Amino acid sequence: MRILEAFSHSPLLIVYICSGDPSPRATPDLVRRLARAGADIIELGLPHSDPIADGPTIQAAAQRAIAAGMNTDVYFDVASVAGDAVPLVFMGYYNMVYARGLDRFAKDCACSGISGMIVPDLPPEEAAPLKDACKRHGVDLIFLAAPNTPQARLKMISEETSGFLYLVARTGVTGARSDVLQDTRDLIARVPEGVPKAVGFGISTPEQAADVIRAGADAAIVGSACVDLIAKGEIERLERLVKDMKEAITRAKGKAPIVC
Repeated sequence: MRILEAFSHSPLLIVYICSGDPSPRATPDLVRRLARAGADIIELGLPHSDPIADGPTIQAAAQRAIAAGMNTDVYFDVASVAGDAVPLVFMGYYNMVYARGLDRFAKDCACSGISGMIVPDLPPEEAAPLKDACKRHGVDLIFLAAPNTPQARLKMISEETSGFLYLVARTGVTGARSDVLQDTRDLIARVPEGVPKAVGFGISTPEQAADVIRAGADAAIVGSACVDLIAKGEIERLERLVKDMKEAITRAKGKAPIVC
């Protein structure tokens, strides 16, 4: 399924997990369980030894995954057996993409069932070579914007992004928070019409997810809260959290929740 096709059924719940945590073998089953619980898109993080946008929870997950044998080759093997119930999106840093080769990386994404790429440390002004490679292989290249992004640049990023626009809920790194800031609501309102908007960084509860949907987002992204439950081995609680978040955002959009 293409990412834009998924957004035709918004609101969506996007779930981030670190591929390889707790092990490469466990990741495909986690993907399938999350999809059954209500995740509409799953971000598969490629762990990095020196992350710049990840908070302590995801940093720890990356270290566990690397210790368990995760690398770029294994990452694509894992994605290829995870299934196609929902779109998968790569999340990782540019040096890992560059080291493999831009065209090869985009092709590997397409061949392993990954529909999109999020590269937090690659600004759109420098992304033309990777964007060309993604276009050749039918992979969306998704850009990010933050509350302090000026309006003119926000317009440019909105025009350059493909699939959806990732709105960073707050400045700083990933990690669960207790509230949704007014700056986040203002950022959602500033995005030009016609661009699917997904809000992440700090969303950890059904109420927060519903809040960003009511503010006008098309999707809520949850990451650290899920990674924390995986670290604890509490997979049933993880599934419950995803189900509760999906029901909350569905109600927030004025639709009756789906009962499984």
